[in-house]
Amino acid sequence: MTGTAAALATPHPEPRAVAMARFLAANGWSEDAAIPLAADASFRRYFRLSENGHGAVLMDAPPQYERPDAYVAVADVLRGFGLSAPEIYAADVADGFLLIEDFGDDTYTRLLTRGVDEAALYMLAVDTLIALQRAVAVAGVPDVAPYDEERLLTEVSLLTDWYAPAVLGTPLPDPVREAYLASWRSALVLAAPSQPTLVLRDYHVDNLMQLPDRDGVRACGLLDFQDALVGSPAYDLVSLLEDARRDVPAGMRSAMTERYLAAFPEIDRRAFRRSAAILAAQRNAKIIGLFVRLWQRDGKAGYLAHLPRVWRLFEADLASEPALAPIADWLDRHVPSGMRCSPMIEAA
Repeated sequence: MTGTAAALATPHPEPRAVAMARFLAANGWSEDAAIPLAADASFRRYFRLSENGHGAVLMDAPPQYERPDAYVAVADVLRGFGLSAPEIYAADVADGFLLIEDFGDDTYTRLLTRGVDEAALYMLAVDTLIALQRAVAVAGVPDVAPYDEERLLTEVSLLTDWYAPAVLGTPLPDPVREAYLASWRSALVLAAPSQPTLVLRDYHVDNLMQLPDRDGVRACGLLDFQDALVGSPAYDLVSLLEDARRDVPAGMRSAMTERYLAAFPEIDRRAFRRSAAILAAQRNAKIIGLFVRLWQRDGKAGYLAHLPRVWRLFEADLASEPALAPIADWLDRHVPSGMRCSPMIEAA
């Protein structure tokens, strides 16, 4: 039995399973057609549907935690730009269920593990990002929330609020936390975008797929974009090239950055690189705290294995940009190098 079918077979099936079966039945599917797919870091669950020669994916996105309406809206925007976001076959956003197009199993992560040409995959990803940003420049930014200072600061505070207490054994005093945020405020001003674009926010190998039956940038399938915001053009590029889950060779990072910049000759390269360094640091600070939260709050300890890589990336970002020096100094005082990663990994 599938997870859904097993739940329904119990004397008192869970309400979520009942709602899922009701949604499937309303759209011509039986619960026996649903095969669970791998979970991710969110509260979403996915099931592959296959019945009578037809296929789809069921997204279970509880609306108290997730934003199925945003997924539908952003998917429509991306497809309108000529990019490959999944088609939405049916939606019940109130209950948090979507039937979407099945792109198969060829995520970049799986393809890279199988030895597929790394450079070709990254070139396609960069070209897709270029196409997205060019489309936004023509059509205008979509009606989504801004990736503003308040949101960026909330994200970097994950490091002070989750990571630091985990390794220090006690919460940071309020003045210490505020000094950290003040340093970030000074840096983030320098990363404010002059030409905002649509930022998908988790643009990395787990959320990109190869669709060999499509041409050009449509061969890049896009996943996990429901949290898209309007922000800096640099953000998704650093998300791709400073990947928390895999080591991207330095030469590849340099080549792909040049490929991106060559597509936008009007860009002030110095300002772009400064913005990219600041936003890369911001993203890595967020991820360090987020992975601890996933462990402590959600019981997902597997992400802790990536922390050494994320710390290396974060430290390199801090060293690369003078505007980030106050943040590096703060870390040296309050989270010194000996408290970066190992105590928590041992605890996990």
